[in-house]
Amino acid sequence: MEFRTPRGTQDRLPEQQPSWGFVLGAFWDRFERAGFGRLDTPLFEDSALFVRAVGEESDIASKETYNFADKSGDSLTLRPEGTAPVVRAYLQHGMASRPQPQRLAYFAPLFRYDRPQAGRLRQHHQIGAEILGEQDPHADVELISQIWWLLTQDLGLRDLTLQLNSIGRSDDRARYLKALLDFLEPVRSDLSIESQRRLSTNPLRILDSKDQRDRNVCESAPRTLDFLGEESESHFAAVKDGLAGLGIDAVLNSALVRGLDYYTDTVFEIWPADSRGQSTVAGGGRYDLLAQQLGGPPTAGIGFGCGVERVLLNLEAQGRLPAAESAIDAYIAPLSGAARPAALVAARDLRGTGMRVVVGYAAGSPRSHLRKANALGARCAVILGDAELASDSASVRDLVAGKQETVARDRLVACVQRATGGGGRLNPDKRATTNPVESG
Repeated sequence: MEFRTPRGTQDRLPEQQPSWGFVLGAFWDRFERAGFGRLDTPLFEDSALFVRAVGEESDIASKETYNFADKSGDSLTLRPEGTAPVVRAYLQHGMASRPQPQRLAYFAPLFRYDRPQAGRLRQHHQIGAEILGEQDPHADVELISQIWWLLTQDLGLRDLTLQLNSIGRSDDRARYLKALLDFLEPVRSDLSIESQRRLSTNPLRILDSKDQRDRNVCESAPRTLDFLGEESESHFAAVKDGLAGLGIDAVLNSALVRGLDYYTDTVFEIWPADSRGQSTVAGGGRYDLLAQQLGGPPTAGIGFGCGVERVLLNLEAQGRLPAAESAIDAYIAPLSGAARPAALVAARDLRGTGMRVVVGYAAGSPRSHLRKANALGARCAVILGDAELASDSASVRDLVAGKQETVARDRLVACVQRATGGGGRLNPDKRATTNPVESG
């Protein structure tokens, strides 16, 4: 039997790590400069946390979670979304007593039992950030602007649109839901089977449906913006003005409601061109009632989640991924068993300067070692044969320039640093392919 990754999961191979590092490095750099602290939460939580947070009738709670009972009989759920665990941690650790607002950011794997497709895996990875303890609409502006600039400036993605809406507060939504039901009931038969079911459980989610039948019906549905109370209207106006003041254009989208029940007021998504929401890169909104739903005091909050796999797909499609680079700076080639101890000493000295160094242990000719060094993407090779051992020296071959020199062992580090530019990465396509010079 050949074991493979479970359906909807992927291995992350060494050659893929630089692209992930590019995205995560940009994320942490931007959000730490904006005052966000890193937060890690467990992979699994009490199942009731997500049921209470996202709503019992939501797709996540009803169909998509990975649930299990541990040996004590406790019901646990693999984390399907990022916000509820952050709010739980905020409440559990008394963060309300710290200076407000609390700015928290995370990178985490999420788990949803869904039909796997490009950018939508059963185990996927999300970067996200939350501002807790602040109701001012400019907190919305700050958070939205940071994720927008991360994607468009730091990562260089093009042709994105910021979709923006407000779904109001509890009273606003109650009025809107009545109007929505009055509109949908007469055309029930035109809806998908799933949306017909949602009419009696969660009609707001029909607006979020990806089924074309539902989209056709909802094109003429009532707009949430027409049912906002004075407070929500004022809040949303400040958000729009704040984004415009930062030079960020937003598209008002009255069908945007997001897929989780805890949202209030501002909701937003960032779409690639022509996606119509089918492949959202990032999304989020305000959730001023969530802390109370989880048993805590009233706590305003706004956050977003951004799928790393989807970001990478868009970067690849636009040719924006960083070039493949060498994983190592130097390859050390001991040509005999007697040279291996000296090779380890040389590796220790070079690694001590921050260089990435690999030692080749298999016996072979200088030519075979240099072929391996080139295959590994090394910038230079250090050759230690019997002649080098006898003279306390080493032969250093610059695999970029194709030049080789023999230096005293105490000058090895300086010589390799010169050949590698002090260490660092280089596109492997730039390596020289000239024939190696034989060594003793």
